[in-house]
Amino acid sequence: MKNKSKLKKIISSFLIGSMLSANLVFAAPENIEETLSGMETDTYGIAQHGAVMERIERLEREYNGHLSSGSMGERVDKLYGKLYKNEKEPSVEALTNAIEWNIKREVTTDPILTRLSALEMKIYGKTGEGTLANRLDSLARASFGENKLPVQKCEVPAGTLIKIALTEGVTTKNIKVGDIVHYHVAEDVIVDGVLVFTKGAKGEGKVTKMQPAKNFGRNAELLVEFEKTKALEGTFVETFVGEASKMEMERMGLAAGASIAGMVLLGPIGIIAGAFVKGKNIELPAGTELYIETKLDNSLYGVPMEIKAE
Repeated sequence: MKNKSKLKKIISSFLIGSMLSANLVFAAPENIEETLSGMETDTYGIAQHGAVMERIERLEREYNGHLSSGSMGERVDKLYGKLYKNEKEPSVEALTNAIEWNIKREVTTDPILTRLSALEMKIYGKTGEGTLANRLDSLARASFGENKLPVQKCEVPAGTLIKIALTEGVTTKNIKVGDIVHYHVAEDVIVDGVLVFTKGAKGEGKVTKMQPAKNFGRNAELLVEFEKTKALEGTFVETFVGEASKMEMERMGLAAGASIAGMVLLGPIGIIAGAFVKGKNIELPAGTELYIETKLDNSLYGVPMEIKAE
């Protein structure tokens, strides 16, 4: 295990107070059922059935090992804060992301229970027991040498480039305005020596314009707004295709990805380019890469790159 005194020099404590800077902090849905279903989906992979109170108690036992006091709404709020908000301590999401990246050098979008079991199998050769909080502490010690997440606050300026890839294929043959387009971060993003976006982190875009191919040689048109991308700390950050990302796509010749970002790139023979833009329809397979960027200045927590995996 690495020298703990060296590790502690680069550990920053989470301060009390929410991170309501320019980034999009998780906002709890207005009703208990919707909030509960979201937490269950992130934990188990699917919303659970049964009485609301029974479902709340199951999550409390899962994460805390005991039941909480307070009203139904207050208990749901406590669970929500533990899973997603970085206030007194790192959220479950932030801790899971950091541990997974430190062990695998990327994060996945699987449910928390699935991710923890996979990490435990990789390190210990068996799945752990006890509450999720205890299992995370154990993995943190194995990964970082401390059960506290080594984090550092980082100022991430607007225009910070993020390379992404489509998680699923997109085609103008069967997509419509309003549809959600899923993507993920294709490469780690490091700002001032701090990892703030991890490879594999998910993002969501929305189709804002779709014109199918028509007669008389009119090609299909497709525009996707890449609205939010998840940072390592677990919050969604506002993103878009701006001037910096357009310039990077032009420089890298990413014509296929640019075709759904409202760009037209000219190929070597002067036609609308893209190895995946076939005929009159736009057909982009999963894995198609492009660049987006942060829309605003953000204050994010990340992992200092001096921390190395065990």
